[in-house]
Amino acid sequence: MEDLQRDRDGLPADSIPTGGKDRFNHDFRRTTGVEIFVLPDPGEPPAGYPTAVSPDTYSSEPFASTFEARRDAYVDWVCANPSVSSVKGVFPELLRIAFNRGPVWQGKIRAAMDYIDVRKDCADFTMMAVLRFYLQLRDKALADPELVEKAKRTILDFKYWPDEPGTDSMCYWTENHHIIFSSSEYIAGQTFPDEVFSNSGHTGRQKLERARPRIEKWLDLRFRTGFDEWLSNVYYDEDLPALLNMVDFVQDPDIAVKAAMVADLLLFDTAANSFKGAFVSTHGRTYTKEKQSALEESTIDTSKLLFGQGVFNGRDNMAASFIAMSGKYRMPAVLERIAADTVRESWTSKQRQSIDFRDARKWGYGGRSLESAMGLLSYGGYSAPRTIGGMVRLLDAYGWWENKFFQEFGPFRKAIGIGKHLGIPRLFAKVFEKDLSRNSMELANTITYRTPDYQLSTAVDYRKQMGGDQHHIWQASLGPEAVCFTTHPGGYKDTAPDGYWHGNGFMPRAAQDGNVAIVLYNTPNIRLPIIIEEVLAFTHAWLPQERFDEIREVGDWKFARKDGGCLALWCSVPVRWETEGENAGRELIAAGRRAAWVCELGRTADYGSFENFIAAVSAADIGTGGRLGLDVRYTSPGRGLLEFGWRGSFRRNGRKVPLKDFPRYDNPASRTDYGAGEVTIGYDGLGLELNIEHGVRRETGGRREDDR
Repeated sequence: MEDLQRDRDGLPADSIPTGGKDRFNHDFRRTTGVEIFVLPDPGEPPAGYPTAVSPDTYSSEPFASTFEARRDAYVDWVCANPSVSSVKGVFPELLRIAFNRGPVWQGKIRAAMDYIDVRKDCADFTMMAVLRFYLQLRDKALADPELVEKAKRTILDFKYWPDEPGTDSMCYWTENHHIIFSSSEYIAGQTFPDEVFSNSGHTGRQKLERARPRIEKWLDLRFRTGFDEWLSNVYYDEDLPALLNMVDFVQDPDIAVKAAMVADLLLFDTAANSFKGAFVSTHGRTYTKEKQSALEESTIDTSKLLFGQGVFNGRDNMAASFIAMSGKYRMPAVLERIAADTVRESWTSKQRQSIDFRDARKWGYGGRSLESAMGLLSYGGYSAPRTIGGMVRLLDAYGWWENKFFQEFGPFRKAIGIGKHLGIPRLFAKVFEKDLSRNSMELANTITYRTPDYQLSTAVDYRKQMGGDQHHIWQASLGPEAVCFTTHPGGYKDTAPDGYWHGNGFMPRAAQDGNVAIVLYNTPNIRLPIIIEEVLAFTHAWLPQERFDEIREVGDWKFARKDGGCLALWCSVPVRWETEGENAGRELIAAGRRAAWVCELGRTADYGSFENFIAAVSAADIGTGGRLGLDVRYTSPGRGLLEFGWRGSFRRNGRKVPLKDFPRYDNPASRTDYGAGEVTIGYDGLGLELNIEHGVRRETGGRREDDR
C-alpha cells in the first residue's frame, strides 16, 4: 500500500492553479488508503445481516468510565453495522464470532483467505486476522469448520518474506509491513512447528528462527527511538494488531512482554498527541481524508474504545477489534488518564522519533547484509545516498526488478548493473537527493501543544527543501474537522508524493513555540523532476470555512473560531480563496515559490472574546525580510517577539528555542532520554514502568514531582 510508482504524461504546469484538478492518469500503486484493496467476491450476506450503516456519535469527552462498558458499546455498534468491502472488512466478522453475535458473513472470511492465497498487496493485513481466527476462534460456535481447515492451508502456503520463492508485488519492507510479516511468520511457525510450509520448504521451527531476530530488532528500535512513521493516524492502526497478536499468541514471554511495551508506547504517543480523541498531530505518513477530518482517521475507533473519546466508524480500522478480543493485553490506566484530561490549561509534548541514516551503524544497520538493507528500507531508505546501495542489492537478491512497486528502476537496470561497482548509484542519488530521497522518514523532532480548546503540532526543522511523500509537517486543530495546515502540493493527484493535499512537493522549514507555528517554504526551481510530475509554483492552506463557527478577515490575517478556540493565519504573500470545485471556500492559495505562513491559536477564555483575539493579533507587528524574504519577525500576543528564517536559530525574545536533539519523551508525564531502555510514565497519581532490557512492565501509583 505504498505510493512509490509514478506515471508520466508530460503535461505542462500551470503557474497558478484553479485547485485540485486531476490532470494525470493513475497507475498501479496509487492509492488513497487501504480501503481501495477490496476482498474478492465474498458472496451475499447471510439472512439477518445488517445492510444499512447506523452512524455513531463523536464524543469529545469520555462517554463511559470503564473499558468493559466501552468494549460492550463497541461490540454492539459493530454488530449493528455491515462491515466494509476492503481487506479490513474481515476484522468485524471475527468480532461477531468472538462474542457469539451472529449472523457472520462467512464469505468475507473466506475471501480474506483467497486474497492471501493470490498474494495481493496488503495480504499480510488479512493474514493477521486469519491467524487470530485459527488460534483464538476456531472452536467457537459461529466458526465454520470448513474455514478453519482452509485457514490452516492458507497459513502453510503463504509467502512470509521476499527471499522465499515466487514473484509478487506485496510490500514487505515499510515499518508496519516489516513487523506484520515478521510476527505472522513467527506465530505461524510456532503454531505448526513440525510441518513443512509449502512455499518456502521451511519447517515451522525454521520460521521461528528466521523471524525472531527481525522481531527483536524492530521492537527494540521502536522502544528506544520511536516510530519512523511517527504519530501516524493511519499506520499505527497497522502496527498495533501485529503487536497484539504477539502479546496474545507468542509463547516466548520475552517477545510477548516486549510487544506489550511497544504497544503501550504507541498508545502513549496517541494519548500525548491527541485532542479529545482526535489524533490531529504531525504525522510521518497519512492520507488526505485523515488530514482533513479526524472523523476519518484509521485510529479514531481505537481512541473511542480505549480513551472514550472519538467515534466508531468502522471504515478503516483493524486494531479496535483485536483490542476487544484480546485475552492478555490491557492498556495501562495512566494512558487513559492522559488522553482523557481535557481541562489541563496546557500540555506540551516533545518527542524525538526515528533514526538518522548517518547513525545507521549505531542502531545495527548500515552494513552490506540484506537484513541491514531491509531494515533501512523500513525507514523509507529507497534512493537516499546512504541507502541506495542496499536498495540495489535487494532488487537483485529478491527479484524486485519485477515488483511493481519498483518499476521505475526497470529502465535503468542495465546501467545500474554496470555502475554499481563504481559507486554511480550513490553519486546519482546524491546529485538528485532532493527529489529522490522523498520517501525517507529519518529523525524527526516533534512538538504538540494542546489546551482545552485547541491543539497545535509540528515536526520542527524537518528535512527542509527536501522532497516529501506522505509527511504531514504541521496542523492546527480546534475540533475534529475544524483544522488548518499548509503544504507545497506535489501535484494535482490524490496520492503521494504528487498529491494535492497529502503529497509534498518540497517540504518547508517549520518551527513552533507553544501556540504559534511559523512555516517557511522555499521551493527549488527544478525543471525536470524525476519522481513527481512537475514542481508547482505555489503553496496553499486548508481552512474549511464551513467547519468553523466564524471566519473573519482583517488585513492580511484570516481568523477562525470553533467553540472556545481561536485561530489566526497569515501569509507573507497575497493569498486568495479557491472559488470553484470541491475546495471552494476551503483552500487558500499563495502564488510563488517562497512564502512564510504564521499560525497563532488562542482561547476565548483567555482573551474574553473572539473579537479581542482578533484585535490583539491583527495589531501585532509582523513582517519578513532578508535575501529570501523569509526572515520572519512577529510580535505574538501570546509568546512575545518570535524570529525565524530559512537559516539560523529560532528565537523568542532574543533567546534560542531548540529545534533538535529532543528527548525520546519530554512532557508532563515522562522525561525519557532518546535511546534509553527504560521509560517511566506518571500522571495524576497513576504510573507505568517499562524496561525493555530487563523485561519489566509494571503499573504503579506514583506521581511525578513536576506534575501539577
